Amino acid sequence: MFWGVSVKPWIIAVAAAAIGAGATGLANAADDSAREQRIERQKKTLELKAQRSVQPLQPLKLGSFRNEGNLGRQLFRDPNLSLNRNQSCASCHSLAPARDPETGERLQARGFVDNQNVRTGDPVSDGSVKSRFGALNAPSVGYAAFSPAFHWDAVEGLYVGGQFWNGRANDLAEQARQPFLNPAEMAMPSKWAVVSRVREKPVYVRAFRKFYDFDLMQIPPNDSAPASAQAPLGVNEAFQLISEAIAKFEQRRAFNQFTSKFDFVLAGRTSFTRREAFGQELFNGKAQCSACHVTDAGIAPDGSVSPPLFTDFTYDNIGAPRNLKIPNNPAPDPGLGGRPDVAERDPSGGDIGKHKVMSLRNIAITPPYGHNGVFESLLQITHFYNTRDTLGRVSDNLSPGFGVTGWPAPEIAQNVNVDELGDLGLTENEERALVEFMKTLTDGYPEWGNDPKVPPGTPSPFAHTPLPPFAR
Repeated sequence: MFWGVSVKPWIIAVAAAAIGAGATGLANAADDSAREQRIERQKKTLELKAQRSVQPLQPLKLGSFRNEGNLGRQLFRDPNLSLNRNQSCASCHSLAPARDPETGERLQARGFVDNQNVRTGDPVSDGSVKSRFGALNAPSVGYAAFSPAFHWDAVEGLYVGGQFWNGRANDLAEQARQPFLNPAEMAMPSKWAVVSRVREKPVYVRAFRKFYDFDLMQIPPNDSAPASAQAPLGVNEAFQLISEAIAKFEQRRAFNQFTSKFDFVLAGRTSFTRREAFGQELFNGKAQCSACHVTDAGIAPDGSVSPPLFTDFTYDNIGAPRNLKIPNNPAPDPGLGGRPDVAERDPSGGDIGKHKVMSLRNIAITPPYGHNGVFESLLQITHFYNTRDTLGRVSDNLSPGFGVTGWPAPEIAQNVNVDELGDLGLTENEERALVEFMKTLTDGYPEWGNDPKVPPGTPSPFAHTPLPPFAR
């Protein structure tokens, strides 16, 4: 029994960079007020143009920060940290509940995914540069703090942990650094350029002095510095501190609530309906879901009960078909086995096509599903797990018969899991019961559950569940 999980180690990935809104004058320009005002007007014009091309941004309240997590929250929301000042971490991992694609109403809780994708069904997210898109579905940041560092489990004989679909980042801070410099995401040209954007705002300068005793003003600004440029002293440290602040924010209880109906049932505060209970029975039995999405509670270092995270943090090829709805139709992502370090260890390609087993917490409010977003609904991906090998074949996911008369061939046929899914023998009623159970994993149950046993405002029964030692 690993801490908080059974048998195998830990959880998921996510997040990345920063939102804000509000242009600021350049420091050390007080002696030239006219020039400073002109620069300020130009920045505001550019920012307004950028904001018109994306969803409206909520204004940031620029003041002083009480702690490092508050600084991280501002950086997480700041679009100025992207090339065109139009994308932040929160663009792909929203801090607000998404809207139901059918009713348009706000969903019950925050899923920490790209809300536009939830609403429209788009499989991937827009980048800062128009016409550039990611090639993978943005995973949720929820409960990502519980993921262990990427490592080889010699006992199980497989890879475990890490962030991103292929685990290439060890922890939240390392994960947060990468989208800044990804041309398909925030598209900043270099670490120096990112630090220069942070340096623009006096509130950030003050915060870095307060929390890190670090003077951002010692670094000359150059927000167009290419990666090939020799970065001045302090850039690497400042870039690291930016990501650490974002990681601190992602460790907050807001991302790790444990307020689902499942949690209150686990604590003995309420009970499942008959249909939910039947779904749980199937989840742990006939459907074999718990083989990877572990349901056993564990014990935290302080001796308290640690509720399950519904993942064993390993990697698997479920045989998902190629998604032709991804813009520019990129080649299938090879996943874990596409990493040079993994490929070097196993030249036979035993991990090609495998992607992270993500947590199922809040799964009902985070469509589309799969690493490439090919499944539009929770019921559809459940049907796929059940009938992948028995329903028949259609050409691709644009076919009218997709998921009805057949499934396309796996996008990567190598290493497909044929032991735990593909021919589960579930009835339609059993598939729907599974979905009902998975809906109980949605946070915010006191507010949306209409359960007199768990009235609005009821705190989580696991409100004091500590983060794992490596995340603190």
